[in-house]
Amino acid sequence: MADARMPAPAGPTVRVQHEVRARHEFRGMRTAEHFFRVPLDHFGGSPGGETITVFAREYVSAAHSEEQAAELPWLLFLQGGPGGRGNRFGSLGGWSKAAARDFRILMLDQRGTGLSSPIDRTTLPLRGPAAAQAAYLEHFRADSIVADAELVRDALGADPWTVYGQSYGGFCALTYLSFAPQGLREVLVTGGLAPLAGPADDVYRATFQRVAARNAEYFAWYPEDRAAVERIARHLRHTTEYLPDGGPLTVERFQMVGAFLGGNTRVDSLHHLLEDAFTETAAGPRLSDAFLDQLQGIVSRRSNPLYALMHESIYGQGQATGWAAWRVLDEYPEFKPDAEPLLLTGEMVYPWYFEQDPALQPLRGVAELLAAKDDWKQLYDRGQLAANTVPVAAAVYSDDIYVDRKLSLETASAVRGLQVWESGDFHHDGIADDGEGIFARLLGMARSGGR
Repeated sequence: MADARMPAPAGPTVRVQHEVRARHEFRGMRTAEHFFRVPLDHFGGSPGGETITVFAREYVSAAHSEEQAAELPWLLFLQGGPGGRGNRFGSLGGWSKAAARDFRILMLDQRGTGLSSPIDRTTLPLRGPAAAQAAYLEHFRADSIVADAELVRDALGADPWTVYGQSYGGFCALTYLSFAPQGLREVLVTGGLAPLAGPADDVYRATFQRVAARNAEYFAWYPEDRAAVERIARHLRHTTEYLPDGGPLTVERFQMVGAFLGGNTRVDSLHHLLEDAFTETAAGPRLSDAFLDQLQGIVSRRSNPLYALMHESIYGQGQATGWAAWRVLDEYPEFKPDAEPLLLTGEMVYPWYFEQDPALQPLRGVAELLAAKDDWKQLYDRGQLAANTVPVAAAVYSDDIYVDRKLSLETASAVRGLQVWESGDFHHDGIADDGEGIFARLLGMARSGGR
């Protein structure tokens, strides 16, 4: 039975405004741009209360006539994050090409991202002081995203649909299975089986261990990059360097390039980034403009501040996260910025982000309030998951540095009927590596009971 916190499927009591503003056809696909007005607060708001915009783009293969396309079932894609907008496709390829053979794809901008009432350093302060901003952000977690999805599904007149969740999108899919399973035909998850309980500390202990192993693997592939990383770190300890936005490039910010380590398709790009780090100047060696320009897009959260603000909250259920990654760092001193040799980090969020990143500085107060919040609602219903009847298939990547294998398998065992495909061939970005093959495999598993 669905939890009382989740609203009933949209109907006469919830009027959702739905508008299609543009349609386009190009490169073998047709798109439609859908805008919806949904309640800000799905769980405690009053009728006629504040609403926000939710945007989603529909993708259909032009191989289907418009009449045929109208008969296709829907597939809702839930993007990773939190804070990442839905993918913008220039053409169908990989998993989207495979899916478009049999589905109408709906690419959702999760609330607060993209065109869905976006949140950034300029819009969030309009809510008022930090306490008002924190209260607003309580409505931007997976439970609200799922409630949005159900209202969108109803507005489209769609039958229960297929949900495909990548990374954080998989976390949202588990919330969907918990509180609105009636809206689901089947669920596919890639690199996104969230821990159902326990403190965020457990997640980051596993993350630090995985990232340490990935550092060792990377430097074995590119041993010359060990010297490059040490040279950059020594330089930053004695020389002030600034990124294009005027923010300082510190050793700890440089460590964030470890984000490249989370993927098969990106890991080699780290080597290319490091190879032209320095340039000779009249004042001696300095970091090159090309290097600093590339780093800007990696170490700044200017385009997705929700990631920094809300990342730890995705593990918060009934207790404060309290800057979990920062606290757990003390158990792994090899990751500290004064360590030699220096290790690169993963997706951890630290309080100094809100001091050193100019885009986050205005949000420091609200970040502290969110870290201290100790009454986060439950995101999963273990009883419902144990009684699940929706077909679910999930890819678990053995060496995923962002979503731990052991924690993922524990979650898989708690969801009745969930079929696991474990692979050591891919990392967190598996669907960027072989999206077509992974999607086809998971869909086949879901529809055949895993056989």
